[in-house]
Amino acid sequence: MSIPRELHLTNLRILVEDQWLKAGSESNVEGLRLTRATEASGTIRAVYDTSFCMVLQGAKLSSIGHCSFKYGEGQCLFASVNVPVTSRIIEADPDSPYLALSLSIDPMMISELLVSNPEMVDDGCQQQALITADIPDELYDPFVRLLQLVGKPEEDRQVLEPMIRREICWRLLRSPLGPALQRTGIKDSETARIGRVTAWIKSNYQQPFKVSDLAAMANMSPATFHRRFKNITQLTPIQFQKQVRLQEARRLLLDHQEVANVGYEVGYESPSQFSRDYRKLFGAPPGKDRAVMRSSVAIEITEV
Repeated sequence: MSIPRELHLTNLRILVEDQWLKAGSESNVEGLRLTRATEASGTIRAVYDTSFCMVLQGAKLSSIGHCSFKYGEGQCLFASVNVPVTSRIIEADPDSPYLALSLSIDPMMISELLVSNPEMVDDGCQQQALITADIPDELYDPFVRLLQLVGKPEEDRQVLEPMIRREICWRLLRSPLGPALQRTGIKDSETARIGRVTAWIKSNYQQPFKVSDLAAMANMSPATFHRRFKNITQLTPIQFQKQVRLQEARRLLLDHQEVANVGYEVGYESPSQFSRDYRKLFGAPPGKDRAVMRSSVAIEITEV
């Protein structure tokens, strides 16, 4: 007899609540993050890694460029490449808090599964960086088992965690999210090639670049690269780099670094240009925004 979806959700909610009370958002399972909020949030800006998120209660709205994605209880979001995202928790209260979990997805594991099962490869249409869907029923059980590993002895995690992660990737590949997931693991897919470029920009955001060099990294002509990059991320390469720089600048400001130094540290050569770009993205100059952040704006670094 199949277990009703609501019972699956209840089991996961209990596990997330229990872990949150013990340790907050972090866990000793690499790449697993938990979110709990008792009220709607302000603006959350983050660079999402390749990851999978499940909403167990409440709802969230995430946006890249001009595209917005609302996903709530019983729904999920998959991010296929590193991408700057603006989001808000839109449904949460003390009696029914927003509850979610996210797990980083290793493209190498996807590649290994596809090499072993080449009949699964689908050469279908290109996917955007974010995609939402109902949570596949087959995902509930392995995520319950993954959460049950949190806090267990290291020797248990070393043996069981890789198997559960592999099962999660396998079941995702066989779900409606499969085509989007495949493109992260197929080495020569457009998504994988753009993903390598977004990962490079994220790691080297201070450095100037030429679009022609990024195009060569993706093995595309500059015109094709620019078009494909924007189709997937909803941003141009320059806009992508700018958002990564400014989000890192915001994090540095929260760490009490001097405003005058932050712009240079993230790669800006002109303080006035840094201040203009910062104000345009966040609605206030750096010094003023620091005070606002501490009172009303949530910051996430990699959490979905």
